[in-house]
Amino acid sequence: MQAIEHQIVEFLTHLLQSIGWPGVVAIMTLESANIPIPSEVTMPLAGWMLVQARGLGALTAMWQGGLYGAIGCTIGSVLNYGLGAWGGRPLLKRYGKWILVNEEDLEKADKWFGRYGDWAAFVSRLLPIVRTFISFPAGVTKMNFWRFTGLSFVGSFIWCGLLALGGFYLGSNWETLRNAMRPFDIPIGIALLAAVGYYIYRHVQKGKARKIAETE
Repeated sequence: MQAIEHQIVEFLTHLLQSIGWPGVVAIMTLESANIPIPSEVTMPLAGWMLVQARGLGALTAMWQGGLYGAIGCTIGSVLNYGLGAWGGRPLLKRYGKWILVNEEDLEKADKWFGRYGDWAAFVSRLLPIVRTFISFPAGVTKMNFWRFTGLSFVGSFIWCGLLALGGFYLGSNWETLRNAMRPFDIPIGIALLAAVGYYIYRHVQKGKARKIAETE
């Protein structure tokens, strides 16, 4: 994984040297569209190369990093939301049984997002891994588009701004920040896998109970 990240760093370095902040927007758009380019690499590198190395101040790192990063994140999130809203639900209704998703699950998701959607759209932007996956289900459940977009932007602004600020203060040692955050990827990944495993287990058990009820 670290070898892959090293190649990503080399690519990002050339990109930021060539086009600067528009490169940040482009990369963060891809990251929020589920392309695996960690923001924990992109934003600290930008805070160093595009702010500190150019003799600019910490406030610039926070505001420009937050703004350009959030613009990219929001674009990618809107694309994912649109995919879920206009294509995801019909596909899930038609083929969801193959991935253990049925109409009851969609109704539960609608209720959950109706109750917690605002919280999820904001807080998920402050969490590694999770932050890139909330947009599609938000679109599937047709969460209010403008609330989703606004909360996604604000959460992304905070996340990207703080990462850029960290890169500013660490300078050429900006990778220290990524190394400090990397251990959090593991428990979050395990929690997601556990949630998926529990979901599958519940559906298998429900299927067995339904078959038994039909034979009685």
